[in-house]
Amino acid sequence: MKESADAPDALTIGRRIRHVRQEAGRTLGDVAEAVGMSTSALSLIENGKREPRLSVVSALAGELNTPLPKLLSTAPPSRRAALEIRLERAQRLPSYESMGLPRVKVSPRLPTEALEALVGMHEAMASARADSAATPEHARRANAQLRERMRAADNYFGDIEEEAGELLKAIHHPGGPISRAAVDRIAGHLGYKLVHTSDLPGSTRTVTDLHNHRIYLPQPEAGQHDSRSLALHAVGHLILGHQPPPDYAEFLSQRVEINYFAAALLMPEGETVDFLRRAKAEKDIAIEDLRDAYAVSYETAAHRFTNLATRHLGLPVHFMRISQDGVVYKAYENDGVRFPTDPMGAIEGQRVCRSWTARRVFEQPDLSQAYQAYTDTRSGTYWCTAVIDRTKDGLFAVNVGVPYQHVKWMRGRETTERAVSRCPDPSCCNQPPSGLAERWSGQAWPSARVHSHLLAAMPPGVFPGVDDTEVYRFLERHATTASK
Repeated sequence: MKESADAPDALTIGRRIRHVRQEAGRTLGDVAEAVGMSTSALSLIENGKREPRLSVVSALAGELNTPLPKLLSTAPPSRRAALEIRLERAQRLPSYESMGLPRVKVSPRLPTEALEALVGMHEAMASARADSAATPEHARRANAQLRERMRAADNYFGDIEEEAGELLKAIHHPGGPISRAAVDRIAGHLGYKLVHTSDLPGSTRTVTDLHNHRIYLPQPEAGQHDSRSLALHAVGHLILGHQPPPDYAEFLSQRVEINYFAAALLMPEGETVDFLRRAKAEKDIAIEDLRDAYAVSYETAAHRFTNLATRHLGLPVHFMRISQDGVVYKAYENDGVRFPTDPMGAIEGQRVCRSWTARRVFEQPDLSQAYQAYTDTRSGTYWCTAVIDRTKDGLFAVNVGVPYQHVKWMRGRETTERAVSRCPDPSCCNQPPSGLAERWSGQAWPSARVHSHLLAAMPPGVFPGVDDTEVYRFLERHATTASK
């Protein structure tokens, strides 16, 4: 049975089945026989070791004379069951297995006090691991590993495309840009209501109330991102069956997946691929056309292009988002371009060459226009198009590029702008010209602007940087309204 916003995980289903069976005074054997399955198979289901099909859960509900929604509720049936589920989940984590410790069998004979102690110790250990692991080095290593995963898949994730496609079918989306009303229908289809509010906790972008089935979003005038994307990010966690991330690497992975999910809804695969194939046939692919056709940001359009370009168009690509001083915030490539990296292979926080299109765009007199240029690098010649993104944190460049042999499909290929990059050779752009160096060496003492987010330890917690107290107080304030 596929997990969704309306389906709990196998552990919760199993505990609810066991709870209802025991309340009815039935044995494993007679219930299993009544529904046509073996006792061992039912035991595996009750212990959360086998995911039951919906037809099996429905048959069990009928035999136990209980409503099907009761067995499919996301809430554990009792406090004891909740503790058992938490312990089982903790013991199934790779981090626990790596310690080489035996697993404690969760059985009715295990005293509740011992169960509470074990759960508390597991969660304290997980918190300690998170605190020690969420360092800048850990974050950069996790970023590098995630980028390898994306490159191996050509940044295309078919399972997420499938989930998005099924959801669009469920709301009978006719095609074209997805409206805010359509996003409301998506949430409603999953049993959730979108609520805009002006008092979201400052450490959050959205808050999902899983109990009252509400997704809280910032007021549009609050200067936040497109509320469609924010709402779809929240829905993505539900549809993709995300659990609280046990480490920072999983947190990053989930962020990439919900971004992908939102883009797959805002720009559905089938029609977007048709759009791009028509543009390729006309040798006129342009990210800005994709942006305008689906009413999304340039960055979203650029990301979506990287999702589909290699799988459907046969185009290797690279993508960057950099600050005005050249520091990489996001990057992806499967076309052989060599991004600057640190010793751990991380790209984020490195500074790209001054000759690259992503930096040269800042030198253009009209920052509202896309800028195209060729760059000869040590790994080959690349054509790139870049656009300036104005944000409250300053100017950023969003850049998409392809190798020279694939430029014939792109709009702007006729540009005469060209540069040569010899980086990582220090004489390329990291050393000042000799004349300037002779005049000013030893005569300057700049105060550096430190990119503190790249140096500071990651905030501890399951959701890094989120203030749990703020979130719980927020939900408590809104609980009365939600219950009416």
